[in-house]
Amino acid sequence: MSRIAIIGGHGKVALHLTSILTGQGHQVSSIFRNPGHSSDVEAAGATPVVADVAKLSVSDMADVFRGHDAVVWSAGSGGSSADATYAVDGAAAIRSMDAASDASVGRYVMVSYLGAGKDHGVPEENSFFPYAEAKAAADEHLRNSKLAWTILG
Repeated sequence: MSRIAIIGGHGKVALHLTSILTGQGHQVSSIFRNPGHSSDVEAAGATPVVADVAKLSVSDMADVFRGHDAVVWSAGSGGSSADATYAVDGAAAIRSMDAASDASVGRYVMVSYLGAGKDHGVPEENSFFPYAEAKAAADEHLRNSKLAWTILG
C-alpha cells in the first residue's frame, strides 16, 4: 500500500479521509500544528507529525514529505484573519506543492471549494474574499506544477 501525508490532519475532512485510507491499509502521516490533537489523529489510525506549515520552508516540508507517495492538502486558517488565510491557504499551500515536487511525491490532492478560481466572483468587501483569493492562487499554482494533481472543488 502507499504512504500518504495529510496536511491539516485534525480537520473533519482529514480525519474522515484518514479513517478511510488506513482502513484500506495505507500508511498515513497527519501533519498539524496543535500537539493537543495527537490522540485524535492516532485514534483515526495516522502517525501524528506536529508542524506548523505556515512556518515551514519548502525544504523543511520536503523533509516531512520524503518517502510519501501522495500529499493531501486539507489545512486552512479557519477564517481567523485575512493575513492568516493568505499565509496558510495561499503561501503555505504553494510552498507545500513545491516541497512535494522536491521530495519526488507522486500525487498531490488539493481540497479546495466549488467555484475556486481567478473569476470566483467574491466581492472584495466580503469576508470570504481572502479565502477565495488564496485558494485561486494555490489551485492555479498546482495546475501549473509538474505534479500529478487532483483538485477537489
